[in-house]
Amino acid sequence: MRHGDGVVDFGGQGPLIVLLHGLMGRATTWWRVARHLTAYGHVVGLDARAHGRSPRPSPREVPARVEDFAGDVAELIERLDEGPAVVIGHSMGGLHAIVLAATRPELVRGVVTEDIAPDQRGRTVDDWRAHFESWPDAFTSLAHVREFFGDTGDYFVECVTEHDDGYRLIADLEDLYVIAAEWGRRDYWSYVDKLACPLLVIEAGDTAMPEGGQAELARRAGGRHLVVEGAGHVVHDSAPEQYRGAVEAFLSELFSR
Repeated sequence: MRHGDGVVDFGGQGPLIVLLHGLMGRATTWWRVARHLTAYGHVVGLDARAHGRSPRPSPREVPARVEDFAGDVAELIERLDEGPAVVIGHSMGGLHAIVLAATRPELVRGVVTEDIAPDQRGRTVDDWRAHFESWPDAFTSLAHVREFFGDTGDYFVECVTEHDDGYRLIADLEDLYVIAAEWGRRDYWSYVDKLACPLLVIEAGDTAMPEGGQAELARRAGGRHLVVEGAGHVVHDSAPEQYRGAVEAFLSELFSR
């Protein structure tokens, strides 16, 4: 596994597979998934702006919309010159994958979204602020991170870095509020309606997304919709076998065409 300029190369040979993380995450959160996907192609992950090791300016420094994040992914695929790619996105990353596939269809072979709805208008980040501000200023150890976050502890271990006073989030919460606020102001159905590539929509049984939004995403784009009962928002961690089976079946069919 190689890191550089916010890109993580997980290895593998063959068709390009690009992994896009969710809000607060980073490319390395995909490690468990990536090690299986390398059997299907060349797997890379991208740290979004304001996340991980991304060298791109944060949304507070240079205002960025979902279209700009999608443009960063397009730039990566063009630079690697291995497209078209299968783009797999969790939460925020799924939204970026949809917009990329709609605006640059020549770069995208297929899309997998994980627990994201294209329409969250009316939601605000106010509730998130109270939740995030309840967290410790710094975690004493990685074991503390795992214990605090419970079922998603392994995920959040990837999202912190060590400082003199302990472990803190790599991403700046103020950047995250700016990014998420856009989702409450607009919808992305116009991009969904332009999708022409195969689509797999994976929804958590315990989703926090608006009811029916992901089923509508699959219906309008002519894709497949799978609800993983009992799974939390990070389906690939909370229900790894079901997630892996669905994605690998999608890739097998896609690559056999």
